[in-house]
Amino acid sequence: MNHLEQFSESELHELLHALLLPRLIEEHMLRLIRHNRISKWFSGFGQEAIAVGSTWAVQDSDVILPLHRNLGVWTTRGVPLQPLFCQLMGRDGGYTKGRDRTFHFGLPEKRIVGMISHLGSMLPVACGIAQAAQIKGSSDIAVVFCGDGATREGDFHEACSLAGIWNLPVIFIVENNGYGLSTPTEEALPIASLADAAHGYGFPGRTVDGNDLLSVVMAVQEAATTARSGHGPTLLEMKTFRRRGHEEASGVKYVPEALMDQWALKDPVDLYTALLIEKKVINEDDIQTMKQAISKEIESVSEYALTQPMVESTAEQEVKDVFYSISKEARKPEGSQSNIRFIDAITNAMTQAMEADDDILLMGQDVAEYGGVFKASAGLWEKFGPTRVRNTPIIESGVLGAAMGLALEGLRPIVEMQYADFISCGFNQIVNNLAKTHYRWNAPVNVTIRAPFGGHIGAGPFHSQSMEAWFCHVPGLKVVIPSTPFDAKGLLLASLYDPNPVLYFEHKYLYRSLEGLVPEEPYEISLGVASRVHEGEDVTIVTYGLCTQWALELAKSFQKEDISIEVIDLRTLIPWDKAMVMDSLRKTGRILVLHEANLTGGFGAEITASITEVGFEFLDAPPVRVAGLDTPIPFSLNLETKIYSAQTRFQKALEDLLAY
Repeated sequence: MNHLEQFSESELHELLHALLLPRLIEEHMLRLIRHNRISKWFSGFGQEAIAVGSTWAVQDSDVILPLHRNLGVWTTRGVPLQPLFCQLMGRDGGYTKGRDRTFHFGLPEKRIVGMISHLGSMLPVACGIAQAAQIKGSSDIAVVFCGDGATREGDFHEACSLAGIWNLPVIFIVENNGYGLSTPTEEALPIASLADAAHGYGFPGRTVDGNDLLSVVMAVQEAATTARSGHGPTLLEMKTFRRRGHEEASGVKYVPEALMDQWALKDPVDLYTALLIEKKVINEDDIQTMKQAISKEIESVSEYALTQPMVESTAEQEVKDVFYSISKEARKPEGSQSNIRFIDAITNAMTQAMEADDDILLMGQDVAEYGGVFKASAGLWEKFGPTRVRNTPIIESGVLGAAMGLALEGLRPIVEMQYADFISCGFNQIVNNLAKTHYRWNAPVNVTIRAPFGGHIGAGPFHSQSMEAWFCHVPGLKVVIPSTPFDAKGLLLASLYDPNPVLYFEHKYLYRSLEGLVPEEPYEISLGVASRVHEGEDVTIVTYGLCTQWALELAKSFQKEDISIEVIDLRTLIPWDKAMVMDSLRKTGRILVLHEANLTGGFGAEITASITEVGFEFLDAPPVRVAGLDTPIPFSLNLETKIYSAQTRFQKALEDLLAY
């Protein structure tokens, strides 16, 4: 469709330059591949109109979340080519310090948030970014790209669910380019029109000719107007075709030649230049002059990038950049104290944090009027309202991705998992999106995930697990497990102000079974600092969570027999307080690590391995692990407490260690 009359001549010239720039970079990169000067390239050849038109159609303050074929987003946003080429070629001077490839990074100053390799993962993030604009009363929107293949992923449907139910100002752009890697779209999709998917979530969808630059611009402008006016999301299915391989080395032998020829006639650059020439907006000579100037710049920055050294670093620097470091001093506990339950300490921490900071909000299943399954958020909806305390659909991955988007926009979201067991449904968002973002492109991601975990309540294998070890292997996450009401409040407040993703595990059994003195005023307990909860000389028990209470009971019992037991409550598993543990080992010479989770692969293995490596000379006996049986957790409370539980083996293991 010809929308020429909607644009001024200068705008049409500007769009031509914007369209030619990524095309000429594409052609240059393909030459470099053939000459063996670069090793890999994900080509968007023939799809440039979608990235260019979508970016040109929105405001500079809108956030765009592109894919690896959307070079035109970066060039149209005016990202400097010199560092961009260094990034694309993996040389010093790029945007990720060599830590990630091509477009896997964000540029906050250009309002671009790049992708990760897992399809669809950035769609919920866009929802969080749009939600942040909604909360702030901004007119900004989010524009997020995905391919036709990613519409089969759960994150696509979870993002559409969230956007529809919350009426978010977001545009979903689906590039339907004919193929996944080698699988034709019609073999993967049971429907002819992807745009129809939007209607199931309560918002409009349109199919657009993705090779017609002006049609793309007009469709995105219309969707942007809808979003800005408070009428919510739009899904735009952009019909196009991938004329190169999935990546250049893949080739295109699986594509019928006739189909390739058919789409070559619909080339977006050829269509647009022909239109401008036909309407006498520009002539062929002027186009060639423009191409020559662009090519000269590309050649210059490309040669510069190719001559830059490979990225250098040190092990110390790489480890240092895993977490966003802060120098903030923790607020000390002061003033009067009250004797409250473990769960009340958590509620109190959230209440005081939300009173002090409007950027803190809570999301999760049933956390609003209902107050959460365990009532930890009871009263917060009434006090802070539905904008800051929001029920979500049953979309663990979707809400975790949205939390990342909120954090990237400067908010401090708390996500409550109904049960920690269900965190597996959001695993990818946690370990690949939240955990790796700061290391990759230096962005703080202040997300706190509250996860009720643990057993001894007769809830069976899907509501009783202790899965902390799943996450301790992932650099970039902090893992926190309080064992007392005092720690529950102080550690949660510290987590809420830590600019890194924090997994905050709350033991369900402790919620209403444990009381303790807790300062009424806000305070923080520094993450990574353990607590020596019982002094001793004969043996050290290192533990956390509910097991801390078991250890204290046994320590007091053994005290009657003149056996002195030191109990170290780690409180934080990542980072864990190696210094305090080693200090205790030097004193006692014997160490037992106790945790509720299964033995094999549990965090106790990490502790005992570290002790053996660096503290072997202080050991008077082999370090001992006591943990849950290597089975799923049985439903019968009798089976759990008498067979599965570490508590059944704890005392004998301690006695054997003392007798060694």
